[in-house]
Amino acid sequence: MNRRLQFKLKQLFIIMVSWMIIGFIIAVYDHMVVYSHISSGPAANYSFPLAIAINIGAGLFGAIVGGSILVFYVNVKYQDKSYAYTVIAVTVSFILIIIIINVILTLLGRPDLLRMAKNGLVWSVIVAITQFLLQINSKFGHGIFWDIIRGKYNTPKEERRIFMFLDINSSTSIAENLGDQKYHELLKDFFSDITNPIIDNKGEIYQYVGDEVVVAWKYEDGIENGKCINCFFDIKTHISSLKEKYLKHYGIVPAFKAGIHCGKVIAGEVGIIKRDITYSGDVLNTTSRIQSLCKEFNQEIIASADLITELGITSRYNLTTLGSIKLRGKEKEMMLVALMPVQ
Repeated sequence: MNRRLQFKLKQLFIIMVSWMIIGFIIAVYDHMVVYSHISSGPAANYSFPLAIAINIGAGLFGAIVGGSILVFYVNVKYQDKSYAYTVIAVTVSFILIIIIINVILTLLGRPDLLRMAKNGLVWSVIVAITQFLLQINSKFGHGIFWDIIRGKYNTPKEERRIFMFLDINSSTSIAENLGDQKYHELLKDFFSDITNPIIDNKGEIYQYVGDEVVVAWKYEDGIENGKCINCFFDIKTHISSLKEKYLKHYGIVPAFKAGIHCGKVIAGEVGIIKRDITYSGDVLNTTSRIQSLCKEFNQEIIASADLITELGITSRYNLTTLGSIKLRGKEKEMMLVALMPVQ
């Protein structure tokens, strides 16, 4: 099971549990209303345990059907579309989910148009909030939104991370040849196409900076089976498989280079109007400077020797030692290594 599917199944599971809890709350609320002074009392066939079972079951079934539509279809099919497309798709999903839930409630209980209207309104709001949270989670990145909600980084924390700075080659000349709009479309396609290889290798997209993407790993995730290095070559393989698409639309297949390094950073939440989690530390500046040397040494990917030593991937890659290099702005020299996969 790849990591993308794991993420989707986790999202679906959270929706299922949440909607079942909401179903229980709705049943309890209805029960309280039934015995309030504004009610004429319960119907003859009313049963509180049955009402709980019906509402929880409806929430579960609605989550399996509706949640699957949101997670596996809407947010995949329309991820590159305008918000209008998403709104239309989700609205249709709302209608289908509400109809299904009300049909179930009608079949399992006594038909009640007022109750059906109320349930339709409530579940419309629930589905709308669910889709909104899914989109917010996608915007921030997997797990980042939850970290912000629970305040994990309200107090800055020291973490050990691996970073990769990946940059498109000859981006200035490509932009001049394509024009601003076409070049933007190229970047959009490229960043979209490299996302899955990054996710599959347990990477997190930290930020996009012009034609550059910064990928971060928790140290243990990046070290595992050399995923931080595998990620670069998986991206290369995937972009090569899309050669015809890029040639057809842009007349080129984007080539790229990367620098990779590890070290301790401070992770903390910043911003008031726009909150985000940022990393600060010397390791980011160093990684950026390592990446800038790729052109000088005519290499696709360069990593620090310290990282390569800890990865233990010498059997899978040909390593070329570039020597001890004094990076711009640094006092001490750093041993750098270029990598190529073993043929």
